Amino acid sequence: MTQNIITTTWTGKSHFKTDNPAGHELTMFDKSQDNGDTVGFAPKALMLSSLAGCSGLDVVSLLEKMRAEVADFKVIVTAELTDEHPKFYNKVKVDYHFTDADLKPEKIQKAVNLSVTKYCGVMEMFRQFAAIETEIHLHAIEK
Repeated sequence: MTQNIITTTWTGKSHFKTDNPAGHELTMFDKSQDNGDTVGFAPKALMLSSLAGCSGLDVVSLLEKMRAEVADFKVIVTAELTDEHPKFYNKVKVDYHFTDADLKPEKIQKAVNLSVTKYCGVMEMFRQFAAIETEIHLHAIEK
């Protein structure tokens, strides 16, 4: 079994510096305490970025293997927090946007489905506490 270790250190006020297993760092903060000058991420928003990144990495890799690369690809995640503490995401929508002059819808659908149902571990973690909806958007551009 793979083990990952990170270290998160309080740097004052409501700020923490955290690293990843490779040692790269980012700042996390309490967005309610931000006066607009903090460069970093709120922990819950970072979870949404992790979801998009995990699935997005799967999809790009799968499309490459299927020889169905696209000119542009983005993942937009919209989530609702519960009203009561502890607040958590209970509804999540993941929109996959693909742009190209030669889109291959069947291969794109297959790649997204494989990510959502088989490969993305972050998606599986989210399933434990949230209802997840996904949608694919194809944007054709002229050749």
